[in-house]
Amino acid sequence: MSAINYDLKKIRAFIFDVDGVLSCQTIPMSSQGEPLRTANIHDGYALNLAVRNGYGVAIITGGNTQAVRARYESLGITDIYMNSGIKLADYRHYLQSRKYRPEEIIYVGDDIPDYRVMSEVGLPVAPIDAAPEIKEIAKYISPRSGGQGVARDVIEQVLKVQGKWMGEEAFGW
Repeated sequence: MSAINYDLKKIRAFIFDVDGVLSCQTIPMSSQGEPLRTANIHDGYALNLAVRNGYGVAIITGGNTQAVRARYESLGITDIYMNSGIKLADYRHYLQSRKYRPEEIIYVGDDIPDYRVMSEVGLPVAPIDAAPEIKEIAKYISPRSGGQGVARDVIEQVLKVQGKWMGEEAFGW
């Protein structure tokens, strides 16, 4: 059973923003002024499990640091859109290049730059600490804050509904 009011059997792909979704809203800065991100271990496991189970997983972020790319590539994610000034264009490129339909996509965003993409996907999701405008259009608001297991929450619910959560892929890395 899922807390999400959507036919999760339709889902074939997940798209995530980084800042405020996969990392906390507060970003420490290095002494050189480079923003540093947090990464949730449970999110990482779920992201990798989704990839190993054949789901599409993409990152669309306005950020542009090598550490973010390295983290998500290490989890098997190949569709990483960095420095995304207009996320809608990158979302549409991903959709077309992978031949997905909007109703097959979960997009998790937390702030105004995510609004237009969330308006087009089948299942827009927001962390509990998202901007009010984003929570207003989300079909599911996770009880998790950004950087605190939002990806794990939605991926786990989808994989459970589709019978893949405790499948053979769950026990490897």
